[in-house]
Amino acid sequence: MLHFNFKMSDKQTEQEFSGNRVALGITGGIAAFKAIEVLRGLQRAGCEVRVTMTKHACEFIQPLTFRALSGSYVLVDDYAPDNPDPIAHITFSQTVDLFIIAPATANTLAKLANGVADDFLTSTYLACTAPVLVAPAMNTVMWRHPATQRNLQKLRDDGVHLIDPDEGEMACGTIGPGRLSEPENIVSAALELLRQQNRRTALEPHHSGETFGRVAPARSRSADLSGERFLITAGATREPIDPVRFISNRSSGRMGFALAEAARDRGADVTIVAGITSVDSPGGVRLVRVSSAEEMRVAVAEEVSAATIFMAAAAVSDYRAKVKANTKIKKSDASMELKLERTADILGEVAKARTNGQLLIGFAAETNDLLAHAREKLDNKGLDAIVANDVSRKDAGFDSENNAVVILLRDDPQPIELPLMSKLETAHRILDEVVKLRRARIASKAAATETV
Repeated sequence: MLHFNFKMSDKQTEQEFSGNRVALGITGGIAAFKAIEVLRGLQRAGCEVRVTMTKHACEFIQPLTFRALSGSYVLVDDYAPDNPDPIAHITFSQTVDLFIIAPATANTLAKLANGVADDFLTSTYLACTAPVLVAPAMNTVMWRHPATQRNLQKLRDDGVHLIDPDEGEMACGTIGPGRLSEPENIVSAALELLRQQNRRTALEPHHSGETFGRVAPARSRSADLSGERFLITAGATREPIDPVRFISNRSSGRMGFALAEAARDRGADVTIVAGITSVDSPGGVRLVRVSSAEEMRVAVAEEVSAATIFMAAAAVSDYRAKVKANTKIKKSDASMELKLERTADILGEVAKARTNGQLLIGFAAETNDLLAHAREKLDNKGLDAIVANDVSRKDAGFDSENNAVVILLRDDPQPIELPLMSKLETAHRILDEVVKLRRARIASKAAATETV
């Protein structure tokens, strides 16, 4: 039995998510049985959960199991004689705060990405007004197939939240990516999305008396960063040693791209200065490609004056070869010494030349003394905030889908520790703090004006 280790007490968790309604969709894969633990984890957090299954999912696990656990009718077919609601795909999909599909097969991903609605689950997706969280599971070859990757990108572009599968041995004997992410990870991501929804809803007019049998109004998408102009650095830099060798690091660019995607979705105008990355950049943003630290420094210097918020998420090489060989250095029996020199401090230069009202957010990738090193960087550079993460962790950090960070604010001694979650959800939590910083800055300026 899997256990869910929330940062708050069970009672606090139930209070926070009490009344949140979640639809859980289950498709036909061997991992369908894990949906039981997803259901139970959501219920322990205080959520009300309804379940829909595809007909193929019923071949792996019976609807009766989920009916017994959820206490509600499990929807498989709109036209089933015992279906209590003749337009279930509408009322079911539009009266929930979150729609989760776990596991999602390659076939289901293809249907969702291309708008095919040939069963209850896919019809529900098209009619859904709530955020959608999808956890794929399939054979490694199917996962890596270009068609699947195209469908995943389409879903990302449509605003669907994805939890990439884990790596390991699968039922077919294949070893590689494709296993359904662990239920606790799915529950954690779901609760974070609900937490964001709850915060946004708190700012909207209250709607009382809404139940599963009634169509609830769609929640408006937050635009709390509308008018802001973000400049974000992402990825690694490469510092040449000779024409074929270089100094670099393991950064994939995922965190920087996640920040750009989240800022874009919250109404901001976004420019990314990206070094070497191993993932696709988000759509709807302006992308400036560079390779070395010096190229990144020049690009940032050209762009930063137009930015209202600068986020230095790139893993910039601290050193480069003092002398770059013009031809390939040939291997020999003799030892070789490589002399290094410091690269430019891009964030430091931006901090010294910052314009009035500009917010500066740094990142600190550390392997030890995380808080001490991050606080030192925050203070020395005069930043508004810094995001620190332990890159020695195997489940987070460089080239991982997930992250676990600590946010340090210049004017608040209390660190904000975030649990392990997807990098996109981490990005949204970071931006929540950026919004607070901006509002505090505006309030402070207004107070100063009144005093004058």
